[in-house]
Order: sequence, then C-alpha cells, then structure tokens
Amino acid sequence: MQNKFKEALLDKSVFSVTWELVPGRGAKEKAQETIFANAEAAAKNDKIHGLTITDNPGGNPAISAEFLGAEIVRMGIEPLVHFTCKDKNRNQMEGLLHGLTRAGVRNLLIMTGDYPVSGFDGRPKPVFDLDPVQTLKMVGELNAGLEVGTAAKPAQLQKTEFFKGCAVSPFKRDEAEQVAQYYKLKKKIEAGAEFVVPQLGYDMRKFHEMLQFIREQGWNVPVMGNIYILPFGAGRAMSNNFVPGCVVTKELVAQLEKEKDAADKGKGARLERAAKMFACFKGMGYDGVHIGGHGVPIGDVEFIMGRGEELTPNWLDFVHEFDLAQPNGFYYYQKDEKTGLNTKTPTVRANRPLDAEIPFSYSFSRAMHKMMFEPGKGLFGTMQSLMKAVDGTGFEHFFSKFEHLVKVGIFDCENCGDCALMDTAYLCPMSQCPKKQRNGPCGGSFEGWCEVYPGERKCVWVQAYSRLKKHGEEETIRETYVPPCNWDFYQTSSWLNFYLGRDHVGRRLKVPFVPKKKK
Repeated sequence: MQNKFKEALLDKSVFSVTWELVPGRGAKEKAQETIFANAEAAAKNDKIHGLTITDNPGGNPAISAEFLGAEIVRMGIEPLVHFTCKDKNRNQMEGLLHGLTRAGVRNLLIMTGDYPVSGFDGRPKPVFDLDPVQTLKMVGELNAGLEVGTAAKPAQLQKTEFFKGCAVSPFKRDEAEQVAQYYKLKKKIEAGAEFVVPQLGYDMRKFHEMLQFIREQGWNVPVMGNIYILPFGAGRAMSNNFVPGCVVTKELVAQLEKEKDAADKGKGARLERAAKMFACFKGMGYDGVHIGGHGVPIGDVEFIMGRGEELTPNWLDFVHEFDLAQPNGFYYYQKDEKTGLNTKTPTVRANRPLDAEIPFSYSFSRAMHKMMFEPGKGLFGTMQSLMKAVDGTGFEHFFSKFEHLVKVGIFDCENCGDCALMDTAYLCPMSQCPKKQRNGPCGGSFEGWCEVYPGERKCVWVQAYSRLKKHGEEETIRETYVPPCNWDFYQTSSWLNFYLGRDHVGRRLKVPFVPKKKK
C-alpha cells in the first residue's frame, strides 16, 4: 500500500507539507468533530501530504492519537501520529504498534512527550518506561521482524512498515543544553530515525544551525521545518515557559502585542510571518514543513503554502525578521554577518564556562570508580569475588539494603538495580530526571532548568555535560547507548548485578556473566 507522506518527504522534487491537528478531551465534543472536518478537507488538497496528530498535548488527556490516525487513514490521507513515551510502558507501546499496523497507520513521530499535568482526580503517574532512542530501536526491530519466544522455541513476527521520525530542539540557550540535544540526536539517527522535525521556535539562525549540523554529519535523512501560527496569547505563554520546549523571545511577544491591535487582531501579520518562515525553510534546503496552530482552518494553511511559494525566491530578505536570539544564547557555529545565518566554523567550546556547578561528590565518585569499577584494575577483582560469595546467600538481602542506604545518601538512588550512574556522570536519571531519560535530555528544559522544576533543579543532562566537560569527556554522552531499565533487577543490588555481568554496564564492559544462584 502506498505511503504518500513517506514518498513525498523522500522525493527531493517535492516540498512536503503536514498540518497539525490537536485533539481534545472527550469523544464526540465539538473539538473532535472539527478535527474530522479538517481531515476531510485536507484529504481533498493534494499539496497537504499528511496530518500530524498530537498525543495528549500539554500533558492533558485527549482522544487517542492512535485512534484518530486509524480514522484518518480511511479518509484517504496519511496520518503522522505523535508516538510519545510519557503514558505507556514498553508492552503498551508494542501493543499499540501492532494495532496501528492492522489499521494501516505507518508514520510515527517518536518523542519523549510533555510531562503529565492533569487527569482524573489529580495529576496522573508518569510512565517514561522507554525513551525515544529506545523506542526507535524497538520500532526498528518490529520493522525487521521482531524475534519473540524463547531460545528453545524462537519465533519471528511479521515485518511492519513504520516510517519513523524524531524531534530535536535547536532552541537551547546554554551550551550544555544545546550540544547534549545534538548528541542525543546522533543516537536517534543511529537507532533508526528516518526524518527529523525540530521543536517550535522563531530564530532562523537556529533552524539553519540544526540543518547544517545534520548535513555535516552525513545523515541522509529528510528534515522538516516547524511553523506555528502564533497569536499573542500563545506567544506570551510560551515566552513565560508555560509550554515546555517552545521558545518565544520577549522581543517577538512585543511584536505580537502591537499586531493584535489591528482590525484583524493580528491575523494577517501572523499568516505573513508563517509564509515567510515557509519561504526560508524552502530556501535553506529543508525537505518540507509542519504547519500548526490552535484553531487554524484549512484556508489559512492554503494561504501559507501559496504565499510561501511566492516569497521563496527572495527568502534571504526575510532572515533578519527572525533574528530573535535568546539573551547570551549559545550557537553551535559562528555567525555569518552577511546573511544573518551561520558560517561553517564551529564555536570554540573549550574555554567556555561550565553551565552547572561541579560538587566535590563528583570527584569522589570518579576516584571510587577508578579504584573499584574498572575491570582488571584496583579492587575490581576483590569486589567481584565478594559479590560471588554474597550472591544467593541469606546475606544478600542485608548487603543490598546497605548498598541502597549508601547510594540514597550520595545519589538519591531509586533502587532500580540496573544502575545508570556511570552513564550520566554519577547523577541518577531514574530519580533526578522526572522523565527518566537515560540517553540524553528531553526537549523541555529551559535556560538549563528541568521542565518539571524550573528555577529549582538544573536539568540532569546539563549537569552531566558540565561534569564531563571539565574532564574533556563530554562526547561520551554522544557515543554511549543506554538500554531501558530491566525491571527484573528492581530492589536488588546493582553492585552485585554489575560485578556478575548481569546489568547493562556489566555487559557493555564484558564482565563475565555469572548465573543467579538459587537460595
């Protein structure tokens, strides 16, 4: 069966367009009826190649993006389903993917997702069992024919045909935030992402930076621009960080405030701005655009496409209108003063100040690691012998409790048993990252602060990058894939699991595997 969205995005002669539909709460409310009416209208426009469907937007409950995708397929247009990690564990994800395959839904934008905010009788419990890197790997294995069953009786599922993309944010103010975003993007590409969509922002130099970075890495994947038709209210909310991951500067908010006093309440200005973004994306070499906005009718989408095509030949004339840098913002490349975009010369990062303080505990952790956790060195052999002696005995329980007590005091340990401290510069991603990101930062941080605790907690990955950079080791974030937590190990000794080659770090370091002893 033909996948028109995939074909359009991969066709270099076509500038692909998707239109975002934002579902709300309820099944038959007016908002849902409007979505279906918009989908029917879009299906009649051959220049709209897909409909993007958000998943519980803003962390609030909404009609299922997967269900809407199945309905939209029947209307004759391709859905691009936001497939997020916030509300589903890995089994639920796989089950939904099987269902989407049956329904003919094949296009996925795989993301971490907004932290859950509201639900029945209070805030719901977040899940975040897998991160986007791990989810991409799972979908890739489904595409290859997932092997299931046991070693004695293996089986292979039929291959799926998912066209899977990922998101990345180029709109981070601090070096640690921005570079770590690109490091995680590398993992996403290696995990099988087939196209990239940036998060929402209005700094054209940042959009250019992201595209240039991707092309310089040699990643042959399509890249779509992100256009949000921005009214004053939404712009002010985003500027105040009420919509995590979306960056709107105070300067742009001031423009929007002036525009809203026009007779059309600023509609003409914001549509013209969106059309100029369309032109800039096409002129820079993007492969398409994603158009969104609250309550946007199809007529506005069609205007943006038509006007954008008209403006494309003169796209460089509009770049200065999107010179909307964050104060003291970091750029991966040095600025091209002639165009207002970027040169190909990277910014020198070596002597830039760190974006987070480095506590003494990190030096202590590095010293202990060198002494105890490097195979073949220091006390590693002694500790390994001790673990073998403790394993499966009545003393194991008390040893596990002792370890947990020590690690709670130093690392705020969550006692998952499949420890990732070595992967995140001795910061526990399970307890200190609300989204439990084991492969790099989500897109929701703002000016170095965690999305969930702005102004209170620095993002775990900002801290990790800063710690590693101090020792010239920040690129380990880029190179190390961390698998999902194995919950077989929950509330067991992570030291024992490491030294006996059972956890992910032990396997990575090729520590000899020792089968679990029966008590």
